[in-house]
Amino acid sequence: MHKSGNLKETLASQRGTISKIFEEVGLPNVLALLKSEELEVQIHAVKVVANLAAEDINQEKIVEEGGLDALLSLLETSENTTIHRATAGAIANLAMNVSNQALIMNKGGARLLANIASKTDDPQTMRMVAGAIANLCGNEKWHAMLKQDGGIKALLGMFQTGHTDVIAQIARGLANFAKCESRVISQGHKKGRSLLIEDGVLSWIMANSTMFPPSTRRHIELAFCHLAQNVENSRDIIITGGIKELLRISKESSRDDARNLAKKALNSNPAFLKEIQ
Repeated sequence: MHKSGNLKETLASQRGTISKIFEEVGLPNVLALLKSEELEVQIHAVKVVANLAAEDINQEKIVEEGGLDALLSLLETSENTTIHRATAGAIANLAMNVSNQALIMNKGGARLLANIASKTDDPQTMRMVAGAIANLCGNEKWHAMLKQDGGIKALLGMFQTGHTDVIAQIARGLANFAKCESRVISQGHKKGRSLLIEDGVLSWIMANSTMFPPSTRRHIELAFCHLAQNVENSRDIIITGGIKELLRISKESSRDDARNLAKKALNSNPAFLKEIQ
């Protein structure tokens, strides 16, 4: 068994060889170093955990050994940007797993991520935070809590960075959310106006639709078209000038699925048909 001092030396001297570090010290010892009082040790440990969390096979082990709790604690207590960035990246990786999503949400993960988003001006940290929230957006079960904990507003707030990679994650999150919400509404499991619209997403899309790079625009178009499938959103879409955007997407989008969704919304909604006559 390594002594604590040797563990710290191992992590500090072998930053780039993640797998070797893991093999030498073991997961429980790496996770223990997340609680180190030495900042450099914490930073190296959280980077190791983030890399390990990228592999499906490690995600369950990390959570079982208390890694998620340690990461969330770091997110709440640390003031270090590098810690925030690496921790959010690790949580984003863990959030690809459905069972982990439940744990992250129930332990206040969305609230902590939203808090970091409001405090940081580091684009790479925002990219990781937005990526984590985007993964959580892919599970309709947590949509209400995600909205309540400030996750959606945090996504929109990060747009002001103007950083392409951050905006790409924001767009992916909104598309994930809208697609999942649209599915449960179409299956009759949910009714009412979209949670995204309540948080101002529709107005945000319409105000910024021409500012997105092409790859991001495709996600935004999908999000918008999924919102348009819900008749409860009709009034909001009409008021914000969304009919014109639906017509544009139906003709000009580079994605077949977006064009088809736009056409479906326009042709099946009496309120929309009335507007374009």
